[in-house]
Amino acid sequence: MIVYALHCACGHDFDQWFDNMADYDAKKAAGIPCPSCGGTEVAKAIMAPRVGKAQPAPTPACVPGGCGGGGCPMMM
Repeated sequence: MIVYALHCACGHDFDQWFDNMADYDAKKAAGIPCPSCGGTEVAKAIMAPRVGKAQPAPTPACVPGGCGGGGCPMMM
């Protein structure tokens, strides 16, 4: 499934889900009605890309200062 932000000729914005890009193309050719005005002159709106969140850095095995500082989890 894919969601597209759509924009009608009257200026209404709405989202609609499609099975894939071919499904969007077929429904666009048949006329996707705007839920606000019913107009079928609809196009994809500009969308920001979805960017994955960065993974947090792994936790170090030992705290700064080394095992001699008493903070090493291996010594507890």
